[in-house]
Amino acid sequence: MRWLSWLKARTVNRPAADSDYRQRLGNELAHFSGVTDFQELPPIFHYWSNKYVRPWFEELGTSHPEALFTKYMVHAARMSPAGAPRFLSIGAGDCCSEIEMARELQSLGLSDFTIECMDINPGLLERGLKLASEAGLEGRIAAVEADFNDWSPNSKYQAILANQCLHHVTNLEGLFDGVEKGLATTGLFIVSDMIGRNGHQRWPEALVHVQRFWDQLPDRYKYNHQRKMLETEYVNRDYSEGCFEGIRAQDILPLLVERFDFPVFIGFGNVVDIFIDRAYGYNFDPENPADLKFVDELHECDEEGFAAGELTPTHMTAVLCRPGGWEGAFYSARGLSPEKALRTPD
Repeated sequence: MRWLSWLKARTVNRPAADSDYRQRLGNELAHFSGVTDFQELPPIFHYWSNKYVRPWFEELGTSHPEALFTKYMVHAARMSPAGAPRFLSIGAGDCCSEIEMARELQSLGLSDFTIECMDINPGLLERGLKLASEAGLEGRIAAVEADFNDWSPNSKYQAILANQCLHHVTNLEGLFDGVEKGLATTGLFIVSDMIGRNGHQRWPEALVHVQRFWDQLPDRYKYNHQRKMLETEYVNRDYSEGCFEGIRAQDILPLLVERFDFPVFIGFGNVVDIFIDRAYGYNFDPENPADLKFVDELHECDEEGFAAGELTPTHMTAVLCRPGGWEGAFYSARGLSPEKALRTPD
């Protein structure tokens, strides 16, 4: 397999992982090895995101998170004196998003670059490198097999990407230490992730609204497509049990605010998540006006809660830099800053 570009990552020596970590890791590897479409979401999600979230990205001249990634990767490359820019994508899985980003970078005039795709799952990385080869991107996509809980960089990067992976990290402090060390002086840390309560549970103030909307629904909307069962009572489930899903989600934003400046921050979603995600979202029909009206009301509930300081967002897309490394900031027309989006456990 001569076309494979496989790099060795330097890891930090630490005592062997405890049994809980090993068990969670095994469950994660088994689950994600069987996933073939990491982007798959219910149609009702796309109704909501296109109507409400996309306009915030369009204010920046993009249309979705990955387009924002490439916009600022190009910016970081042009700000750097380095010749061929190097980018690192943390928790890249099968590299599908990175392959699309590489194509977009080429269309934007960036020809000589490398995106290193880091993941702990060698099977997914092999799949990604095969897809990159088929796309004619040899030399643009490289694989780095490493555990992001034990990672330390051995290169400098013009941008480091974290696309829906930070909510799987237990050692956020160590990872962010590595990001700070690995960023070039003008480098950018570009993130799209979940920042709600651990395990993707709802905080009490949001749970009140979830329950209110849940009680309005007929039982046919309460079938859980992930668990293959009807759930007439809403369960504020902790999805981190036995795995890393959302294991420290509530710590992500506070730690980032402590360490970085935010040239860009777009926060969104909370109550609406429950009804448009993979568990219950398939019960809603984007061709049904009543279903659309219900989703509109969910979104309005979230936005009113953010404006009042009662609710905080569960999603963010952000561009970060070293303190003092950027003048000005974009928080969308709503003015929702990362500080306003913080929700601490107390």
